[in-house]
Amino acid sequence: MIQVKDIQYAHLRLPYNLQYFADGPDKTEEPTAKKLSDARMEGQVARSNELTSASGLAVLFISLKLFSGYIGNQFMETYVKGFQNIDKYTGEEFSIAIISALLRDAFLDILMICLPIFVFAVAVAFVVVLFQVKWKISLKTMAPKFSKINPFTGFKKIFSKDKVVEIVIEVMKIIVISLIAYNTLKDEWEMLFQLYDMKLEQAILLVGNLVINLGLQISLIFLVIGVGDLIYQKLKFKKDMRMSKQEVKDEFKNSDGDPQIKGKIKQRMREASMRRMMQNLPKADVVITNPTHLAAAIQYDKESSSAPVLLAKGADHLAEKMKEIARENQIEIVENKPLARMLYYNVEIGEEIPSELYQMTAEVLAYVYGLKNQAV
Repeated sequence: MIQVKDIQYAHLRLPYNLQYFADGPDKTEEPTAKKLSDARMEGQVARSNELTSASGLAVLFISLKLFSGYIGNQFMETYVKGFQNIDKYTGEEFSIAIISALLRDAFLDILMICLPIFVFAVAVAFVVVLFQVKWKISLKTMAPKFSKINPFTGFKKIFSKDKVVEIVIEVMKIIVISLIAYNTLKDEWEMLFQLYDMKLEQAILLVGNLVINLGLQISLIFLVIGVGDLIYQKLKFKKDMRMSKQEVKDEFKNSDGDPQIKGKIKQRMREASMRRMMQNLPKADVVITNPTHLAAAIQYDKESSSAPVLLAKGADHLAEKMKEIARENQIEIVENKPLARMLYYNVEIGEEIPSELYQMTAEVLAYVYGLKNQAV
């Protein structure tokens, strides 16, 4: 029963739509090849930036470990060269231009020493990216998207699951760096306090080995984290690409329902069927015509079938083509209007002759076999 107070306050109620409280369609279906291809063209692929950075970092420290002796000697030569150049200006006014020239020369020397290692590290990082996403250039990722500068979209991403995963990875990296640095430095702490008593070469060698070993340990742990992140990204991408049953139906309908696509498919099927039919025509025992508009080719092989089989049929131009091929292969052409019409309209290519046409077909075949026996 409707109460009076319900009517009195009905205008104060807020309208709502139940569809806002319903869950979206369940995406349980695997993505189709078209959706994966479209996503690839949009630049959506499963890749781990953590693995790429860790690979470049690992290669950098491995190169430093292998070529530390050569790099150290080159730095020492640069150091000596710099002071020798300073000696050249003894007694002269030491201007800013001179200092700039000395620093520029030293910077170029250091750059040439480090450049091969950095280039190699970048090349390895590029190969790792290529391994993850394969080679396919997409310019759509470079196109500006207004959704990226939308404050509401950005605010939503802050509290997204992906952002939580990124935060967890960064926290893990900080913890790993802290633990490795602590375990490495605690055994070398006394030695570090004695640096001021060492010669320059010894101090550089000690600090260099310490930094390289620390970097190697950190980069290897980062590689493990990167591999885990790659596995997560692949699983996430696979889940994001899933489709609902309705999406699969719509995509199939859109692709299959295109008249141009359907027309091309039917045309290719007709062409393929025509080629097979013409290839099988020389095997026929007889070509039956009506005589100008229709033609039907029959073969009877007791070992492969219990009844004669229709190898080919055609009308107008195709019928003329069939008769040409029959003459070239010395196949008998028999005029029988009723049989030609019934075969053309009632029997499909590759099918056996129906029992209703056995008598008429047998008469034609008997006639053809008789002609062959006379020729022999």
